[in-house]
Amino acid sequence: MRSKDDTADSMFRSFWMGGFEGACHINSLGQRLDMVAATQHDLYVDEDYARLSEVGIQVARESLRWPLIERAGRFDFGSAIPMLQAANRYGVQVIWTLCHYGWPEDLDLLSPAFVDRFARFSGAAARFIADHSEWPPLYSPVNEISFICWAVCCSGLMHPYPACAGGRDHELKRQLVRAAIAAIEAIWDVDPRARIVHIDPLIHVIAPPDRPDLAEAARAERDSMFEAWDMLRGSRDEDLGGDPKYLDLIGVNYYHCNQWECLTQDRLHWHLEDPRRQPLHRLLQEVYERYRTPLLIGETSHVGVGRGQWIREIGAEVDLAQRLGIPIEGICLYPIIDRTDWDNDSHWHNSGLWDLVPDEDGRLQRVINQPYWADLRETQRLLGR
Repeated sequence: MRSKDDTADSMFRSFWMGGFEGACHINSLGQRLDMVAATQHDLYVDEDYARLSEVGIQVARESLRWPLIERAGRFDFGSAIPMLQAANRYGVQVIWTLCHYGWPEDLDLLSPAFVDRFARFSGAAARFIADHSEWPPLYSPVNEISFICWAVCCSGLMHPYPACAGGRDHELKRQLVRAAIAAIEAIWDVDPRARIVHIDPLIHVIAPPDRPDLAEAARAERDSMFEAWDMLRGSRDEDLGGDPKYLDLIGVNYYHCNQWECLTQDRLHWHLEDPRRQPLHRLLQEVYERYRTPLLIGETSHVGVGRGQWIREIGAEVDLAQRLGIPIEGICLYPIIDRTDWDNDSHWHNSGLWDLVPDEDGRLQRVINQPYWADLRETQRLLGR
């Protein structure tokens, strides 16, 4: 165990990062996903990391697939070896996600055993990575705690809905925070150098124009994005054992759909320039003033022809935030290579810097999207990174 003061300043090797889709949960159709395999990143990780280097990216977000690694109480980290080898070969720093929505099927999400088994898995992962990498590691223990709670308890998007439906989202959030804290302690017991990143969506919610009576409900829905971070630092639900040392770095995930109306769920459409949208730099300022810890854009991208315009806007907003003195440590393009929809593997999102195009042998060829790449280069120049 250590104090937060023992951590150093940001150690990211590049401002720009590339995130590889790694979700491995059971979807709404009852199917176990493996997005690393679906994008063939497991087969071509060496080439994928070489491509990162070509565009000036030296940081990647990767997922250790817990359901694949833990079987019958034993751990097999063989699936992570190609990632570690490629990272070492190309000098790519990795932020390792330990729970990317998926967990072993024999494990009850709300049971005490979940916390214990996740801590054990996290400690084993930290030992394996320390033995195979010379770099100080970075971990994201539970990816998007707030999103998992919504997806499992409110949307039917993830297993075990409906078992966790009916107002159990706060109970689940407490459980995931408890698991994250146990995982951090297990990691630090193995490798005190480790830095911890907690990543959750950055949202903005308002009342519909004809329902001013919903203003308080909209505010409460919006403020829910702070709950997991508050629990981790110990400023609410103190019985969980939170402490400022656990809130090391904060990552915010931000897409065009992250702003909406309360109750109607109607989006404040980015492409229509809805004037009710809150500028990103103001949202970042709010998070920083609340926590006073370094931030990074943990995920961002858009789809189709809007990819370039979106990244230019993100760059301009980050520039404004930095001018306000907000320490934004990086921007992660997520996904860096394209991905399919979780519930429809024939629908590609067209959201990556590289599109995936199948050849006659079934290999998904990586084809850089030239307009997006041109706009990304322009944004890199704007930020001087």
